[in-house]
Amino acid sequence: MLILGIESSCDETGVGVYDTGRGLLAHRVHSQIALHAEYGGVVPELASRDHVRRIVPLVREALAASGHEAADLHGVGYTAGPGLAGALLVGAAFAEAFAFGLGIPALPVHHLEGHLLSPLLSRDPPRFPFIALLVSGGHTQLMRVTGVGAYELLGETVDDAAGEAFDKTAKLLGLDYPGGPALAALAAEGTAGRFKLPRPMLHSGDLNFSFSGLKTAVLTATRAPEWQAERRADLAAEFQEAVTEVLVAKSIAAMKSAGVNTLVVAGGVGANRRLRQRLNESAARRKFRVHYPELEFCSDNGAMIALAAALRFEQGAKGSREGRFAVRPRWPLNELRPPADIA
Repeated sequence: MLILGIESSCDETGVGVYDTGRGLLAHRVHSQIALHAEYGGVVPELASRDHVRRIVPLVREALAASGHEAADLHGVGYTAGPGLAGALLVGAAFAEAFAFGLGIPALPVHHLEGHLLSPLLSRDPPRFPFIALLVSGGHTQLMRVTGVGAYELLGETVDDAAGEAFDKTAKLLGLDYPGGPALAALAAEGTAGRFKLPRPMLHSGDLNFSFSGLKTAVLTATRAPEWQAERRADLAAEFQEAVTEVLVAKSIAAMKSAGVNTLVVAGGVGANRRLRQRLNESAARRKFRVHYPELEFCSDNGAMIALAAALRFEQGAKGSREGRFAVRPRWPLNELRPPADIA
């Protein structure tokens, strides 16, 4: 089964071609970082318009790189949510129209399910069941995953997500957009411990997170009379250490409570080197396995959407052949069901 995947939830236009027998054949991504940089963040209308410009050329490129033509496709998967409404509509309209013209089914895919399953694209894919730590700009969640569509929410952030806290803290420190990678780079130049920041909800007794107060603590530090701008790297390092310490501790607690010995980390923050280092060290000490997507699949991409759609088609999802579409800018992941339960 040959599946085309379309991702357009925010500021990357992604296209992937996945074969259920041979795996990922090709994928292409266009990032809008340069477009939004002068505004210091994503401008939804500009994002939508850029998706319109990029999506057709990227589909052509990905299909050519895969060695296939549109007529060879058996289905199209597209991100239907969560995300920016206008950006989602671009991908949905194209995918449904493209599939309708080819006479093949189109399947709406949950953006976070794509991230959650993206480690299956790696050379060393995890096996079900596992605990998933989803960490991105808008989401920080711990899920127990027993199969495709079988997701149990164990804990989530009660305010800012980890990626959001990285971006907001970067802005407080005067760093350019995109803030998360810039803050991580600055942290590599500093020394954690020279500032004392809180570890929010580290001992809360549950699996929830909170990062808004940590961001406020950074703001307080920068407004102190003794603050010196040359200490930014040390403050960035302490902030990163606080976030990663909480993420690691809660992930280990989730595995213990669920009786699962495998952890999957997915989403943009999953590319953070310090987070990976701390998790790998803990895995070595505590004898659990940890899986990450390849770095190219940490950010938004069409490959993960093609994979998620292919797995759902394989397990009985029907999709639509009528050219209808609807997007869900807000769509809780735990509302998903295995394809067999939907059929």
